[in-house]
Amino acid sequence: MKQRTFVLRRTPLSHALVCSALLLPPFASAQAPAADTPQLSPVLVTDRASSKGLVADEAAGTKTDLPLRELPQSVRVVTPQAIEDLGATRLDDVLDQVSGVSRQNNFGGLWDNIAIRGMPGHDNTGMATLFNGLSANRGYNAPRDLAAVESIEFLKGTAAALYGSSEPGGTLNIVSKRPRRTAANDLELKAGSFGFRRGAFDSTGPVDEQLSYRLNVAYEERDGFRDFVESRREIAAPAITWKLGPDTVLDYRGEFIRQSVPLDRGVVAVGDRPDALPRERFLGEPGDGDITLVNERHQLMLSHEWSPAWRSRFGLSYLDTSLHGYTTQATGSPTTTGVQTRQYYFRDYNSEDTALQAELQGSVATGPVEHELLFGVETFRYRMDSIALSGSPIPIDVFDPVYGQPRPALGLNTSTLERQRNTAFYVQDAVKLAPDWRLVAGLRFDRFDQSLDNRRTGRTVAQQPTATSPRIGFSWVPDDRWTVYANAGRSFRPNTADSAGNTFDPEEGVATEAGTKWENAARSVAASLAVFEIRKRNVLTPDPADPTRSIAAGKVRSRGIEFDLAGQLTAHWRLSANLAYTDVAVTEDERLAVGSPLRNVPRITGSAMAVYEDTLPNGQDWSLGAGVTHVGQRLGEVYTQAEADAGRAPFQLPAYTTARLSARWSVTPSTRLVADVDNLFDTTYYASSYSRLWVMPGTPRTISLGLHTRF
Repeated sequence: MKQRTFVLRRTPLSHALVCSALLLPPFASAQAPAADTPQLSPVLVTDRASSKGLVADEAAGTKTDLPLRELPQSVRVVTPQAIEDLGATRLDDVLDQVSGVSRQNNFGGLWDNIAIRGMPGHDNTGMATLFNGLSANRGYNAPRDLAAVESIEFLKGTAAALYGSSEPGGTLNIVSKRPRRTAANDLELKAGSFGFRRGAFDSTGPVDEQLSYRLNVAYEERDGFRDFVESRREIAAPAITWKLGPDTVLDYRGEFIRQSVPLDRGVVAVGDRPDALPRERFLGEPGDGDITLVNERHQLMLSHEWSPAWRSRFGLSYLDTSLHGYTTQATGSPTTTGVQTRQYYFRDYNSEDTALQAELQGSVATGPVEHELLFGVETFRYRMDSIALSGSPIPIDVFDPVYGQPRPALGLNTSTLERQRNTAFYVQDAVKLAPDWRLVAGLRFDRFDQSLDNRRTGRTVAQQPTATSPRIGFSWVPDDRWTVYANAGRSFRPNTADSAGNTFDPEEGVATEAGTKWENAARSVAASLAVFEIRKRNVLTPDPADPTRSIAAGKVRSRGIEFDLAGQLTAHWRLSANLAYTDVAVTEDERLAVGSPLRNVPRITGSAMAVYEDTLPNGQDWSLGAGVTHVGQRLGEVYTQAEADAGRAPFQLPAYTTARLSARWSVTPSTRLVADVDNLFDTTYYASSYSRLWVMPGTPRTISLGLHTRF
């Protein structure tokens, strides 16, 4: 089995540079622009979100210049200010600030996985995620670190008309930090509970009149509150912006991540009680070592402005991921006596993903009607090689664990090679029908070519699904504060074969939404209220009899209402708050209980974070913040019709409420001290589960202190 090292290898990046150079217009030059030459407005990889405050005017992921308030879609942007208020270092730290978001199975903390509006992604790819507008969730991606992230855009509802394969509940677009023309350096040091220590460095500035750079690096270690579960992360994210001519810009974004941590499946629920074991109890083997995830990402974006009305962009993305290591995890049936069977595994998973995207965007007028047109073509090639070995069961007493048992011999469990190819065409028109009416309509056609080679059995399964994804939305903008909107669209997501070689039809969804948006006159406070309904079929869930296999959950439905508010209420007070009611249920299936919700999706969620800031008489800025988060009861394991007929109650994760505090003090104009307390009252809670076998406890009270300096 091959092991991966964290080094820069030869990749298609060199070919990308050549292709990008060949695509340059013949009149582009590397001469320095005149002082009065208009600059290209940044596209996709941009600081669109305001660097101050909680209200963003635009979202790059919508691919339109329409202000968010006028867009017929619910969009929540987590701005740099919100990330700073939360002291967030990972994507997981900001999820509670967005309505309708719930945590899902994350493979023992090895990647991010959430549901938006009750619609979870696949267990092996997680939610639909973009990185600077290009797909970013194929393969084995480490949990998103925020060291090089500018903002996070939650695009609610279906985005299949723009991005193809995705969830009808919503899509994330991660916007990376871009190079700046003003030189700056930032150093951040943090330390806290459970052996947490972290250092991050951010440097940016011009190299010459055409070239600017940015480099973000971070290193983090955590001992963790779970027994024997220590983690280490290393991140490097270089970025370059090269102005090739007065109208042509080439952007490069790189990202290198290495994470090492034992695979931690959490605790076993004894009966229906997840709290039967202490939350720190680890049921793996300390001697297994770490699972190591390595991600290497390269993105190139070539933008050219043909005229004030028309511009084009060509994007190339390459992503290499790997997951490698040994683990011992609970398997079989949950214990009723205290003795739990476990299985010893070795995993070696590797993937490569290359994607191309070309777009032409421009404005035209037909009489009084103004159109903002977008034409695009996209293709990707994806390959995932998966090898897993497993041994005979190893017992453990969950109440009195004895570690260090002999490891069994390993035999081949899984050996597959998955290939995916896709070609897509899409178009979008954002129309100003009248001073107070907006229309956004889009259509995308996708053709997939999928195959799965099972090298154990010698069997190959293949399918070639196609999909047409339309979307339309209207906004009524009666004044400069209020908007009323509605939209509808279709989504799809191809389903790959499971470990037994079973194939499934693509997931198909229909989403409708209506709502209203409001901003104050100063554009410093924004609120939105949305109601939605989503219907989806061919949803895959784990087979209760064999978690390595899948079953299609027939049809599911999600409906609900969401409220978000964020902004600078006064000169001193800043507030971010949300509340959501989500009712998701199986409506038709042969095995799952009709009326049963989906795992890890609570009906009620809500949070609020308030920050008070002021200035001392000596000119030093300071702030105090407090927040609260509530997550309702939710299903912790798939619930079958047979269990319902037998009168067996479903396994539920209990509701919980947590609180947090934060403080910031600028001791000098360039140096700031920070303090954060999460889970202030040390509440015992369970963040998510896969089944009774794998229940992940939430983090106890943690305190962290930090120093942030600029020079």
